[in-house]
Amino acid sequence: MNELEAKIRIDQLTHQLQQHNYNYYILSQPTVSDFDFDQQLKELEALENQFPNLVHPDSPTRKVGGGITKEFVQVKHKYPMLSLGNTYSEQELQDFDERVRKGLGQEKVEYVVELKFDGLAISITYENGKLVRAVTRGDGVQGDDVTLNVKTIKTIPHQLPPGDYPDTFEIRGEILMHRKTFESLNEAYRKELEAKGYDEDEIRERLYKNPRNFASGTLKMQDSAEVAKRPLDCFLYFVNSEQQVVETHFASLQKAQQWGFQTGPFARVCHSIDEVMDFVHEFDTKRETLSYDIDGVVLKVNNYAQQQELGFTAKNPRWAISYKYKAQSALTQLQKVTYQVGRTGAITPVANLTPVVLAGTTVKRASLYNADEMDRLDLFEGDWVFVEKGGEIIPKITAVDVSKRQPDAHKIVYQTQCPECGTTLVRKEGEVVHYCPNETGCAPQLIGKIEHFVGRKAMNIDSLGEETITGLYTKGLISTYADLYALTAEQLIGLEFETYNEKKDTYSKRSLQEKSVVNMLQGIEASKQVPFERVLFALGIRMVGETVAKKLARHFITLDKLAAASKEEIAGIYEIGEKIAEQVTRFFADEVNVKICERLNHYGLQLEVVEEEGVERTNKLGGKSFLVSGTFTLSRDELKKMIEVNGGRNVGSISKSLNYLIAGDKMGPEKLKKATDLNIPIISEEEFKAMVE
Repeated sequence: MNELEAKIRIDQLTHQLQQHNYNYYILSQPTVSDFDFDQQLKELEALENQFPNLVHPDSPTRKVGGGITKEFVQVKHKYPMLSLGNTYSEQELQDFDERVRKGLGQEKVEYVVELKFDGLAISITYENGKLVRAVTRGDGVQGDDVTLNVKTIKTIPHQLPPGDYPDTFEIRGEILMHRKTFESLNEAYRKELEAKGYDEDEIRERLYKNPRNFASGTLKMQDSAEVAKRPLDCFLYFVNSEQQVVETHFASLQKAQQWGFQTGPFARVCHSIDEVMDFVHEFDTKRETLSYDIDGVVLKVNNYAQQQELGFTAKNPRWAISYKYKAQSALTQLQKVTYQVGRTGAITPVANLTPVVLAGTTVKRASLYNADEMDRLDLFEGDWVFVEKGGEIIPKITAVDVSKRQPDAHKIVYQTQCPECGTTLVRKEGEVVHYCPNETGCAPQLIGKIEHFVGRKAMNIDSLGEETITGLYTKGLISTYADLYALTAEQLIGLEFETYNEKKDTYSKRSLQEKSVVNMLQGIEASKQVPFERVLFALGIRMVGETVAKKLARHFITLDKLAAASKEEIAGIYEIGEKIAEQVTRFFADEVNVKICERLNHYGLQLEVVEEEGVERTNKLGGKSFLVSGTFTLSRDELKKMIEVNGGRNVGSISKSLNYLIAGDKMGPEKLKKATDLNIPIISEEEFKAMVE
C-alpha cells in the first residue's frame, strides 16, 4: 500500500471508529460487533505504525472511545479511565506475556485473571468511608455523575464500617444486569406495550436487546426511584488511591472484600501464561452457566511496581490485556445492497438482511465497507450469508453459502453514481474507497459538515440534532455552517419538515415549536463564545483534529495569520508535518471556504486566541520535553499545565529524546534506572519550579 492509499484508509477508519464509539458509549446503540470494531482498530493501528506521519491527533487508537451525555453533571476523573487492549487470539496472549517478561527482564511474571463483564464501567469515590460520588467512564477523561442512581444498587455500600482504607480513594468496577432480571423486566415491558396496542413488529423494535443495553438505559435515567425498580448489580475490581495500601492487585481485591465491597468472582492468581490459558478455556465453557453475561477474560500483571515499570500507551496500560471469546454466528438472506455517503464523500455499501436473532439482538444490516470487500465475498442477489457478532447490533458478513445460491441470480456490482446526487464516483487506482467528488452540492456531505460543526467537541450547539439539521437543509434555510448564524425565530417557529425512521423505513412530519426554537437560537448565540481552537476544529479541515487545532491556534494566534501562512511554515510546527500543512493550505485556498470564514468573523465568532485571565505564556521551556512521574505537592495536571504554559512538551514515556524527567515520591525504580542509563537529567519538583519562575 502506498502513502496515498494509506491516508484514505486511515481517514475512513478513523471516522468510522469515532462514530462507533459514540454509538456504543453514549447512545447505547452499538452498530458493529465487538470483533468487527477490534479488527478495524487493529487495521488502523497497523497502518499508523507503518505511516506515522498520517496519524490523526484524535485517532481512536489514542483515545478511549465515547463521550458525555447531557442529562447529568460532567465530572473530570482524578485518574483517567483507560480502556484495555484486547485480542481474540490465544497467540496474541502468548505475545503479550513475552512482551511483559521482556519489558521486566524476568523469566516468569505473576498475573491475575478475572472475568470480563459485559456491562458499564463505573468509578466510585469514597471519603472517610462514605460514598460521595459515582461517575461513568464517559470519554475516559470525564464522565457523568450518576451518584443517586448508583446508590440504588444494593451491593454498593453507602458507608463502610471502620477499616484500614485510605481517607480518600476510588474503586472501579462494572455495573450489569443479571439475565433473569433482564428477561423479567423485558417481559413486563412487552405486556405494557401490548396493552397500549403496539403490534408485534413495533414491540420487537422497542424491547431491549440484551442485559447490557438495559443496564445502560437504566443507569442514565434521571429518576433514581425508577432506577431502583430495575435491579442492577456491580462487581468491583480496581482500587485507586494516592496512598498505596498493598503491593499487588490481588491483595487489593482481598482488601476491598474486607472493607465491604463485592469484588469480581473467580479472580485467580496465575504463575505462568499456561495457567492463564487454562482459565480462559475453563470459562469459555462455564460462561453459559453464569447468571450474567461475560464476553471474555482480563489479564493483569499482579505486582504494582511492575505495572508502573511497564507504564502506559496513550490509550492502554501495557500491563493488562483482555481476551474476548469468539463471536456467535447465524445464517440469513441478503435482501439488497444500499449505499451511504459520509461527510468526506466516502461511499459505504451496506447489506440489508432478512432479520435474524443473534445473541438476543435482531440483526438487519451489515456494513460491506468497500468494493474490494464486496468482491471478496462475491455477492449475488438473494445470497444466503453467514453473519457474526459479539453482543452488538450490526455484525460482519463472514462468508456466503454458495450451495443456496439461485442459478439465475445476478452478481451485485458496485454502483458507479452517488446515490444522493448522481455524480459519477471516483476511485483512483490502488485506493479502497469510492468517493463522491461533489463536495459543494452533495447533500449528505454538506449536512455532515454542519453536524461536525455543531458537535460537542466543536461548537457544542446541543439543541441542533441530526434531524433538525437535515430538515433545515431540505427546506433551503442552511447549506453551510455559517448559515446557522443567520437563522431567525420568524423563519423557524412552526416550520414543518419530514423525518425518516430508519428502523421502520417510514417518514413522519415534525414541526418546530417555540421552546425548541428559543433553545436553538440561544445555543447558536452562545457558540460565539467558544474559544478559537475549537472553532478551528469545527471548520472540518481534513486531518485537523482537536490536538492539531490547538497547536495551530497557539502558534498562529489568529485565523487570518493561519490562512495566510505558507505550507512550509505550517509544516515546520512540531508534530504537524507536510500532510496536515497541505490540507490546511488547500482549505484556505478554496474561495468558498474563505467566504464562509469571513461570514463567521462577521457574526462574531472567536477567531483568535483569548488567553485565560491570569495566565502568562512564556517560551522558557521552548523545544524541551518533560516526563512527570511520581507524587508531588502539586497535582500532575498542574505541573503539566505549567510545562505547556511555558512552551514545553509533555511526553508519556522515557526515550533518548526526553530532555527532563521530573521525579516525585514513589516513582518506580525501573523508570529511574532507565532514565539514568540514558543519561536523562532527573530533576525535582523544586528544581522544575525554579526553571519557570
